[in-house]
Amino acid sequence: MDQNRSPNGRDCREPPSSTAGPGLVVIAGPTATGKSRQALLLAQRLGSPLLNADSRQVYREFDIGTAKPTPAERALWPHELIDFVDPRHTYTVAEFQRAAQARIAEAHRQGQTPILVGGTGLYIQSITAGLGIPAVSPQPQLRAQLETWPPEIRYAWLQQLDPVAARQIHSHDEVRTLRA
Repeated sequence: MDQNRSPNGRDCREPPSSTAGPGLVVIAGPTATGKSRQALLLAQRLGSPLLNADSRQVYREFDIGTAKPTPAERALWPHELIDFVDPRHTYTVAEFQRAAQARIAEAHRQGQTPILVGGTGLYIQSITAGLGIPAVSPQPQLRAQLETWPPEIRYAWLQQLDPVAARQIHSHDEVRTLRA
């Protein structure tokens, strides 16, 4: 694919048309690749809200191993959706999606292009792909019970209960199998 073309064929070297609306910039990738620094520079340049999309950075006190922006970086520009969840609370992707969509809508009303930055693919997909996430609360007892089953039994059960999901998940992907 041409590096100067977006997936929809638009030339990325040219600004989007004025009818396109404020849009959303997504900076995604693995931990410690410089996403936060690039997002900070871009947010300052555009005057854009900077929204976290990392499932561990939402938690207060989770400062080791999460590559959170430094206090100095946070002092340079506001970082949102970061350090606001109590570590004892299980924060779901549905909760993230609601919070991020609300903040993105607010930015759009103000004519701003928000920047979503992080490495949690499911968080990013919940926004960019508009995933319909069912309002199901975490079920720790069921999860604990399923974790005692051998992986191949869990996958076989998934195939019976939800063959569509099973076809999209590799039989060795224990995390997604358990989540499904």
